[in-house]
Amino acid sequence: MEYILFFLIAYILGSIPSALIVGKIGYQIDVREHGSGNLGATNAFRVLGTKAGIIVTLSDILKGTIATIIPLIVSIFIDLEVSRLLIGIFAVIGHTYPVFAKFKGGKAVATSGGIILGVHPLLFLAILLTFLITLYLFKYVSLASLVTGVVASIITLILQDWLLFALIFILTIFVFYRHRENIKRIRNKTEPKITWM
Repeated sequence: MEYILFFLIAYILGSIPSALIVGKIGYQIDVREHGSGNLGATNAFRVLGTKAGIIVTLSDILKGTIATIIPLIVSIFIDLEVSRLLIGIFAVIGHTYPVFAKFKGGKAVATSGGIILGVHPLLFLAILLTFLITLYLFKYVSLASLVTGVVASIITLILQDWLLFALIFILTIFVFYRHRENIKRIRNKTEPKITWM
């Protein structure tokens, strides 16, 4: 019963459309009508600018982190044995298929990172550095996301943390699936690059 409750809470947290809220409240812009039409942080950066993009990114990360922390807090008060990793997946599902935005959301990268931050902060730091270095070298957000997923899978495989490896491997496959059009554009050299200030 507690699993169902936490799954629901995580899904609702993930469903909060950060990019849509920031765009409409702060800029009177529906990001779904601009750029890629995606409700992720990348489109927020492109459509709304750096400040809004950072806010959306942090918000999307926190959705995953909070979803994994809530059961930890509850377990302080009651005897509770639940998998925080499994609960976190539902935040990713909510972010990708949000009930509050007609089930059309982001591509799962930031919220997946938020799960990792909630259960393994050092691993989060490693993948954050991987993302930033790859982004700096190649200037493709999508490629940086894909490389980060692969590196995270390799690190957890080396650590032999099998549950974490299974979760990250599944999330990486999901991220690849969500970025299938980006992969085609990278191959065709038509994927937009970011510009550094």
